[in-house]
Amino acid sequence: MKSYRKELWFNTPTRLAFVNITPQVTDCLSESGVKEGMALVNAMHITASVFINDDEAGLHHDYGVWLEQLAPHEPIKQYRHNDTGEDNGAVVNRCVKRY
Repeated sequence: MKSYRKELWFNTPTRLAFVNITPQVTDCLSESGVKEGMALVNAMHITASVFINDDEAGLHHDYGVWLEQLAPHEPIKQYRHNDTGEDNGAVVNRCVKRY
């Protein structure tokens, strides 16, 4: 069975961003030479994710609002993860809040 692996790195200028990686994944599939099978696209960082949906600004807005309601960024001291000096507890600890 043929396989292919490639790491892609993305840096975003903001705390929350939606990046359409379809062109990069398409390029990887072309580079691989694999003609049929399955592709695993996996975010290898705890504060990142991959989802499949329309690349539509309204949808991105709705996701951003929903995520902020689910785990608000401020106040950052509500998240124990931030005790380490980080400020991404809202992303890492979606449901682990200090009460």
